[in-house]
Amino acid sequence: MNSIKWFKRKFNFDILQGTFPSILERLEGTPLRLSNKMVHIPSEKLEVQWNNSWSIKENIGHLIDLEPLWYGRVVDITENKETLREADLENKKTHDANHNTTRLPTLLNAFAQQRKQFVELLKANRDHAESLSALHPRILQPMRIIDLAFFVAEHDDHHLARITEIDENIV
Repeated sequence: MNSIKWFKRKFNFDILQGTFPSILERLEGTPLRLSNKMVHIPSEKLEVQWNNSWSIKENIGHLIDLEPLWYGRVVDITENKETLREADLENKKTHDANHNTTRLPTLLNAFAQQRKQFVELLKANRDHAESLSALHPRILQPMRIIDLAFFVAEHDDHHLARITEIDENIV
């Protein structure tokens, strides 16, 4: 079963009050879940592009590449910006980075370090998680900090599932 393309996903930001701690746990645990997943994937699969898409290393690199965007969007919300900063919808940074040449431990460490900073910023803004918002430029919906956190957690899981899909389909 193939996963749905990320840009085809639809989101309704009606996240229940009081669920921010659970979402934070999910985000904080992503680096560990990713590291645990990688223990079971043979190294010869890490750089193979399957189904005309990114390799496992490139998926990990993409997660790293987006951390500054997520961090910046929290800043946008807390600074009462009307609209969140835009993402590079063509993922130029990931395509140009050549993540396949980077050692896996380096990728995993970089992601863990950047995610720690993001989670710390979210925790520092927990009092505003459900009140402040800004417009998401692609999906044209207001996004609160709690909604952004959920969106990022879903994006993480999308790529973790994609890594599993690649692993299961490369012989």
